[in-house]
Amino acid sequence: MKLRKQHANFLARKITKDLINSDFIELRKDRMAITEECERILLEDIEKEIKLDEQVNIILENMEDDIQFYNADFKQLFWMTKKRLANEFDVNLNFEDRFSNIAHNIMDFLYEEDFIHFTVSDNQVKNLIANAISAFIKGYDEADGLAYEKIKNYKRKLIPGTEDYDLIFKRLYEEELIKKGLL
Repeated sequence: MKLRKQHANFLARKITKDLINSDFIELRKDRMAITEECERILLEDIEKEIKLDEQVNIILENMEDDIQFYNADFKQLFWMTKKRLANEFDVNLNFEDRFSNIAHNIMDFLYEEDFIHFTVSDNQVKNLIANAISAFIKGYDEADGLAYEKIKNYKRKLIPGTEDYDLIFKRLYEEELIKKGLL
């Protein structure tokens, strides 16, 4: 699953929750500070992929006539171009490796900046964070679908994209994540 900016805060909160509940991690800063730093690191990674996607779109827009002339599959060209440029933008397209790298970056930052302390191996802490990311991703789609169904059945019809819709969807989505133990 591709991470989006709107996932960053929820995912950061899940990571923080798992760090707090861990028996082998000592927190040295408050929950909010840890969540903010996790979110910042996640957003930096997401932003790299957004910039990569923008560059791929520019390249393909410049080749639009050729793409139409040859009746080429745009999605396939997008993916092939993205794979070619991924290293230049420091984006790992293998989700498992990418989430492992993000977990490592979060662990390194939190430890080096004295947000957390631990006496177990780095790998245990990195795996705790990576597992939090994996659990969030598995629960995300289901929570998203349930929130969407609830909002669809509201007495008052809400229009997607409006401020009311976004606020209510976010609240319902958070409730579903909490029910699943992801927040």
